[in-house]
This record gives sequence, C-alpha cells and structure tokens, in this order.
Amino acid sequence: MGGRILIADDDPLLARLVEHRFAARGYEVTVAEDGERALELIAEKKPDLVILDAMMPVMDGFEVLRRLKGDPQTRSMPVVMLTARDQEADIVAALSAGATDYVVKPFLPEELVLRVSKALMTAG
Repeated sequence: MGGRILIADDDPLLARLVEHRFAARGYEVTVAEDGERALELIAEKKPDLVILDAMMPVMDGFEVLRRLKGDPQTRSMPVVMLTARDQEADIVAALSAGATDYVVKPFLPEELVLRVSKALMTAG
C-alpha cells in the first residue's frame, strides 16, 4: 500500500492509534492537533488523503474541509471525516462540502483502514 496521510485530531491517544494502524501498513503519517496546524501541514507535506476530526480547537474540521475544497491546489484531495458528530445534518453537511467519506466515533480501526484505502484507490 503506502501513501501520505495527514490525521487531524485533537485527541492525542486516538491520533496515535490511527497513526500506528496506518504506519504499520506502510503509510507515511503526519499528525496535526488542530485545524490551523492541519492546513499548514497539508501545504507543507502534500498528503494523498486527510483524516479529519470535526471538533478541534483553533479551527474546526468543517472549516478545514471548506478551505481544502475551495483551494484549486487541494480541491481533489480525498478527505475522510472521523468524528463523534453523528447527526444527519453534520454528515450531510460534510459530504455536501466535499468529504469523500464520513466515519463516526467510536469506530472500528480496520473499517477506517478499508475506507481510506478505497478513497485512495478512487482518487488515484
């Protein structure tokens, strides 16, 4: 497999769990603890896919998603939302704004791996 993934989540334990899961499969993983840092690292590292939490400090995931999809440089970058927000309105808003997929916490790590792999194959 492989590829570059950025995980944006303010929960360090969850971010490390997801990072480890993907690194073990050959992905190069970068972690951002807030939305603003995620945008900085996306510009710097140019990941193939972003795993994005909705609720983060400084800038939430929905704003990060809007900015990514509004920028010609990152518009086609797949974004998988990984969030505890499970309301239909949140899911519809994220998918309408351009999210590739939406995974609700708590989640099955192996399911996330499969969804990310699928998103990367579809994008590539």
